[in-house]
Amino acid sequence: MNNKFFLQGILFNRPFAAAQICGRGIDGIAEFYRMNNKVAVVTNVSGLPQTPTNIFGFHIHAGGGCGGTPEDPFSETGTHYNPDNTEHPNHAGDLPPLFSNNGKAFLVVLTDRFSPCEIIGKTVVIHDMPDDFKTQPSGASGKKIACGIIKQIG
Repeated sequence: MNNKFFLQGILFNRPFAAAQICGRGIDGIAEFYRMNNKVAVVTNVSGLPQTPTNIFGFHIHAGGGCGGTPEDPFSETGTHYNPDNTEHPNHAGDLPPLFSNNGKAFLVVLTDRFSPCEIIGKTVVIHDMPDDFKTQPSGASGKKIACGIIKQIG
């Protein structure tokens, strides 16, 4: 796949699915585009808190809701999406971290770990800590601070 095709696939096509991401002061969207046998994930978020690293874990979780309790506001998201029962960071739902610049982050990543159909009804989650890519089962990425339910478009 060449860069021109990749950019045209994002710029000139509608996403197959999207998740409106919300949290305390956090607002954003994750869009999912079909790219042959892969998926392009395009994420744009604002309102991220200032932290020592300004790096935030970002994953697809297996749960289908963003509700929770006062102790765990997004407990309905469940654990990382991991249909092949692999170790972290090889879960299908493991994505690169979000790097905040003055509370804003933009991420584009191409993955073949899942198809768009597999993630409909799952959730995207932003964590308050950077993923360390080794601690099991979730990379020590901290508390869940924002969530969105992945919905098919159209």
